[in-house]
Amino acid sequence: MKTKVLWIAALLTMGAQAVKAAENSITSPDTKTTVVVNDRDGRPTYEVRRDGIVVLGESPLGLLTNIGDLSNGLTLRNVETSTVSDSYELRTIKQSQVQYDATKAVCHFEKDGRAVLEVEFRISNRDVAYRYRILPRRNAQVCVVTDEVSAFCLPQGTTAFLCPQSKPMGGFARTSPSYETSYAYDEPVGKNGWGEGYTFPCLFKVDKLTSKQVDKLDGKKGTDSSTNLWVLISETGTDGNYVGCRLLNEKDGNYRIGFPQQGEMNGFGTTSVTLALPGTTPWRTITIGQTLANIVETTVAWDLVEPKYKASRDYTYGKGTWSWIIGMDQSCNFDEQKRYIDFAAAMGYRSVLVDALWDVQIGYDRIAELARYGRSKGVGLFLWYNSNGSWNDAPQSPKHKLDRVGVRRHEMKWMQDNGILGIKVDFFGGDKQPMMQLYEDILTDANDFGLQVIFHGCTLPRGWERMYPNYVASEAVLASENLHFGQGACDGEARAAATHTFIRNVVGSMDFGGSALNKRYNADNKSGTIRRTSDVYALATAVLFQSSVQHFALAPNNLTDAPQWAIDFMKQVPTNWDEVRYIDGYPGRYAILARRCGNRWYVAGINAQEEDVKAKLQLPMFAPGSQVTVYSDDAQLAGSRRDVKLKKSQLDIVIPKNGGLLVVGN
Repeated sequence: MKTKVLWIAALLTMGAQAVKAAENSITSPDTKTTVVVNDRDGRPTYEVRRDGIVVLGESPLGLLTNIGDLSNGLTLRNVETSTVSDSYELRTIKQSQVQYDATKAVCHFEKDGRAVLEVEFRISNRDVAYRYRILPRRNAQVCVVTDEVSAFCLPQGTTAFLCPQSKPMGGFARTSPSYETSYAYDEPVGKNGWGEGYTFPCLFKVDKLTSKQVDKLDGKKGTDSSTNLWVLISETGTDGNYVGCRLLNEKDGNYRIGFPQQGEMNGFGTTSVTLALPGTTPWRTITIGQTLANIVETTVAWDLVEPKYKASRDYTYGKGTWSWIIGMDQSCNFDEQKRYIDFAAAMGYRSVLVDALWDVQIGYDRIAELARYGRSKGVGLFLWYNSNGSWNDAPQSPKHKLDRVGVRRHEMKWMQDNGILGIKVDFFGGDKQPMMQLYEDILTDANDFGLQVIFHGCTLPRGWERMYPNYVASEAVLASENLHFGQGACDGEARAAATHTFIRNVVGSMDFGGSALNKRYNADNKSGTIRRTSDVYALATAVLFQSSVQHFALAPNNLTDAPQWAIDFMKQVPTNWDEVRYIDGYPGRYAILARRCGNRWYVAGINAQEEDVKAKLQLPMFAPGSQVTVYSDDAQLAGSRRDVKLKKSQLDIVIPKNGGLLVVGN
């Protein structure tokens, strides 16, 4: 009997120990955001609350590795907290001068009495981020990470704005995935895209807050509904030491970090990660806002990273043109590129992008001649390259010039000798670690030769504007080429633009190649797909879409067939900005933002809805009585320019479907 009593007591003690867990609360500097870290039953978790409202429920943390399961059987030994304050310059994206303040918390986890894992959290007033640090062991100085259990558990009632991951080795010349699929809008959580999850960034709307909860929340009330919380989930800091990840839905609102698909890169390489120890992972980022202001204005993708090398030269940025979007492959000939150089010079532009097949349709010697001619006009060249080694069937050349270090550096030396400004590298093969290493190798070598880099057919940039000083932009979106290839893309152009403004472009530079003023996507401007959007819309997207180098879809004929006010605006619109502010909007419906360059503000808006956007805009960036220039559309999408004197920093506006709005300070 005594033995039985002791046995029952022991079981009760073990049960109490299993339930007992270390719970630590970490708060943002303004105390409004709280992260709760737990190790209940040996499984690390975290929860995110905003003013006491659950934004992410208890969500798993941890990694699976070949040196042990770092998601189970762990004990939270202690949490070290401190403050982080950083001021830095961000020359090419969103905000030129950034002040970052956050609470830092390092959670130390043990397994079998040994320190094995650290989880570092950063909590600012609008963002939560975390990353892992795997510690070395006596007999293990390296490891393989086979998977993550990292997840984001969204509350019931949440809806999603997500871009499905495509299956590998599909699409044109078996080049997928390349982050080029259409979004789902306000979709209930619980789906898994096309079966392969979703590409970052991922936007969610946490809905159905109670009136008492709404009263707790700070921030202005906007037309995006004050009864919602917006949550943007992404990652940053990814380089050649890791893989690019995606988001997999496991059930309901539970989304987990997913590694690349095995079929990527034509099946070459594993989906795992090899790390030297101690080794750190990229950051998982969570941006939270009652309106879309925090989403649009966040700098978290760059707050958490550092430059990986110094710039080899003082890189400059600006506007450019390219013939391919209107004239396609046949436009890549010497005479047409020379005509585009003359056009760029007439516009005061910095560069011309010479697209695919230049090596066979123009040749190296005549490209050197074009480069010399361009320099005489104050115009430089960007040259297109195929990234291809063996990961897809893309036939366009130059091929096999950038996938091997020796050939790559020889090619870049030739570019440097001929004064080439930069390269656009296309048709990558997925997100496995060898591919992420290729991105980094191309950037690093290009910097040695003073070349700027644009990526196409590629992954999402993850903090790269700050990490790599010669990085310019990535496509990673259904970009302007689709407007040429299909009328459906033209019909939905405004909806896509009102999406990218709030999702894709908020985390990284987006090389879209838009702002066409042709009525049709063809060199004769009489055939081909029909542009449904207005000229003011084209001007507005030059402000809404951000990349420090923009090659606009303009054509030489626009000097005579486009409105003079439109050409004049496209001559002077900046591509680098000092500040961005959210004004109003809703993903896929309409978008209104403000950007500042120096002392001048530009307010830009577009509308994809059937009904007009009618509003009295509050524009505190303009003093009462300021005179501004307004570009707007009538009901037939006929644009006009007029000067307006503001009263009380307000402006009544109407934006018709497929139309645009611009307000420019004088």
